[in-house]
Amino acid sequence: MTDVAIGTTRRPVLDPLSERILELIHDRGLRPGDPMPTELELIELLGVSRNSVREAVRSLRALGIVDVRHGHGTVVGEASLRVLSPSLTFRAVAGGADDLAGLRNLIEVRELIEVGVVGRLAGELDESTLDSLDALCAAMGKTELDPETDREFHRVLYARVDNPLIGQLVDVFWDAYRTAHAVLSAPGDTEKAETVRLHTAIVDALRAGDSAAARDAMTAHFAEINHRLGSAEAAR
Repeated sequence: MTDVAIGTTRRPVLDPLSERILELIHDRGLRPGDPMPTELELIELLGVSRNSVREAVRSLRALGIVDVRHGHGTVVGEASLRVLSPSLTFRAVAGGADDLAGLRNLIEVRELIEVGVVGRLAGELDESTLDSLDALCAAMGKTELDPETDREFHRVLYARVDNPLIGQLVDVFWDAYRTAHAVLSAPGDTEKAETVRLHTAIVDALRAGDSAAARDAMTAHFAEINHRLGSAEAAR
């Protein structure tokens, strides 16, 4: 497979046989959910052994490019971005408990995505979605801050974005952040109230159709996270 690049050639991520199967998927115009060529077809088409085909398909399954569905056999997969989560988590905690640079980098990328997108949602979300976001803010205020409630807030927020990769990326970065964020101190009552206020400000700006205010509110939300991270770093 040839990659177009400027002054460089990409190092293949897949082994050569997996690359050939991927080329076959592209050449046949197969879409997610379409049946894959059978194992025997792949053996004949590619001139390789059964074990080689099985190993290549196993590699593609690990990346979500190929899937096995009950009653349908082997099909082209959705290639969810969730396969990135283990690598991102590793990068976030690779320096150990005393090195929070990886977690800070992770938060920075999340902020770039979310601040860049939230303004597009101002005035675009229906009342049902806005009411769900309000309910999640209320839940944050009535209980201990549950990371899953915070996660659900961001998931609902981006569920209607026309680019599905945005929601997937936010979810993947949340997976990694959720695993790594244990280094942060638990929020006290003041921080909890501030977290609820910041999330509520996001919803209010979206309901008002104010893109600039929505971006400002999301930026303030991440500033609070970075403040907690800074406190954790100072404590070390």
